[in-house]
Amino acid sequence: MGGKYRITGDKYPRMRRPRRRGRLLLAAVAAVVALGLIGWGTIQLIDVFGGSDDAKKKTAAAKHDCPTPSASPSTATAAAALPKPGQITVNVYNATPRGGLAKETADELKKRGFAIGKVGNAPEEYDKKVTGNGILLGAPGATRGAFSVLGTQLKGAAQKVDGRTSPDVDLILGSSFQALDPAQQASTALATLTKPAAQPAKC
Repeated sequence: MGGKYRITGDKYPRMRRPRRRGRLLLAAVAAVVALGLIGWGTIQLIDVFGGSDDAKKKTAAAKHDCPTPSASPSTATAAAALPKPGQITVNVYNATPRGGLAKETADELKKRGFAIGKVGNAPEEYDKKVTGNGILLGAPGATRGAFSVLGTQLKGAAQKVDGRTSPDVDLILGSSFQALDPAQQASTALATLTKPAAQPAKC
């Protein structure tokens, strides 16, 4: 070109095309990533709400293998160590002014399976001096067995030990005593006492 606008030198201006190709490529990559994320999210939702077959099988197997409730060793041993009513000899003494109470109570205990020893009036140490339903009196070892079993027949009886070495225990009837607990109630209490407690299974 001549005139005012004359090009000199060996360099010429170049016309660049718009960078559309790079933008299109970037958009395509973003679309692929978005579709992948949507697909992954859909699979996760199906697993959460529907559950896979493997997960269901594992859950069913875990339930099947779950152990049944069982008694703890310490509880089972304690229950087994308690004597049966027939192994407990009970001496029944009346510390109240009412006549015939000791024999009546002894007869009822015999019906409930207890062995009966002596029956009569309470020794002077306790005669007319026992408040409440009564006192269970025996050797120190009785507190770990005989007292618990005999106590199911009469709620509220106090426990006391003495220096005897024999396994028999005394039931001294107090001023508030009316009768032994109802037979059905006492039987339920005894069954609960001697039955090992089941522990819940942990799965």
